Amino acid sequence: MTLPGLRWYIIGLVFFATLINFIDRLTVSVLAPVIVRDLGLSNQQFAQIATWFLAAYSVSQALSGRLYDRLGIKRGFTWSIIVWSLAAMAHAFARSALSLSICRFLLGAGEAGNWPGAAKVAGEWFPASERPLAMAIFNSGAALGSVLAPPLIIFLQLRFGWQMTFLVTGSLGFLWLLVWLWAYQPPAEHRWRHASEPYGGAEAPSTPRWTYAQLFRTRETWAIVLARLLTDPVWWLYITWLPLYLSRVHGLNLQQIAWVAPVPFLAADAGSLLGGGAALWLVKRGWSIDRARKAVILASAALMSVGLAAGQVKDPISAVVLISTVTFGFQAWINNVQTLPSDYFPASSVASVAGLGGLGAGIGAMVFTLSTGWVVDHLGYTPILLTAGVLPVIGTALLLALGGKIRPLSHPSE
Repeated sequence: MTLPGLRWYIIGLVFFATLINFIDRLTVSVLAPVIVRDLGLSNQQFAQIATWFLAAYSVSQALSGRLYDRLGIKRGFTWSIIVWSLAAMAHAFARSALSLSICRFLLGAGEAGNWPGAAKVAGEWFPASERPLAMAIFNSGAALGSVLAPPLIIFLQLRFGWQMTFLVTGSLGFLWLLVWLWAYQPPAEHRWRHASEPYGGAEAPSTPRWTYAQLFRTRETWAIVLARLLTDPVWWLYITWLPLYLSRVHGLNLQQIAWVAPVPFLAADAGSLLGGGAALWLVKRGWSIDRARKAVILASAALMSVGLAAGQVKDPISAVVLISTVTFGFQAWINNVQTLPSDYFPASSVASVAGLGGLGAGIGAMVFTLSTGWVVDHLGYTPILLTAGVLPVIGTALLLALGGKIRPLSHPSE
């Protein structure tokens, strides 16, 4: 039996993994007003808890990337989702800042594998012209997960309490895993793939894998790492702090947050799909992959700079509109940046490069999150929102300056 368009079903599975990933990740953020009150935490303590997640997430992205390249996609995703689902459920038993930090650390270690794994799926299953759209589909799971998380989590919390909420959301990954183990095989071996269906990662078994030393000597690697180090913190700012920001600056209660907080992530979902679709549309009209990628990346960075105005407005509607513009721009930007490892490097090294990019993103997010806690306690949210408007412009400038023309690279030994 063959299944036409199998690659789109495979990336759909990764979409659902990403959606669950973000529901598990956001449970603490959405419930922050309740957990901060119940555990007596300051903004700085909450920032430190979030930073433990980011510390594990950052290191694990690099390690997971190499793990996926060695073990393969199927086993890599299996290990990642088991670790993060168990860690998500363990949050139900946290009773202090310390125990909550441990749970966040373990969650970050498991969740990190989703991103280099997804980049490897896109690289192996899709030809280069389709990869931005494939990345857009799986990345839209992050945005849609962010949309669904507030109403779902708040409903569960109001009905069952926050401890049971963690148990319910944490169990979702195990349901996904059952489908994954049944359905996934590599593209060249998949029992449902038609022989004529294209895929992107075929290479000779002798193709050499790039070592970390070789990757770090390549300016294209540094372009990806530094761009994500400076730009990804903008996304993490809203993922981590949006519910508290809406509560403390604009006076919204938990029920109001349940309806308002998803709006920027609906915009992010649209940005994810349109950003990937725009690059594919341009390529089909004769643009080179290099020109199409860069055009979308530049336009997306310009949209993110609108965040400069977010700290100046006083009403929640204007703030949410501006923040939504930023999240739209970020998801369009990241979809195209996350295709770059498979544009530059062979399939055997894609997850490693994607993991290094995630490491850079995590380090930047960690520093920015800790800074946010201190700045909010002492100066408020305005300086943070202004900084978030500038960082994507600097990150994109470095990406284009260091990355050069987007094209496959030759191995240093060749």
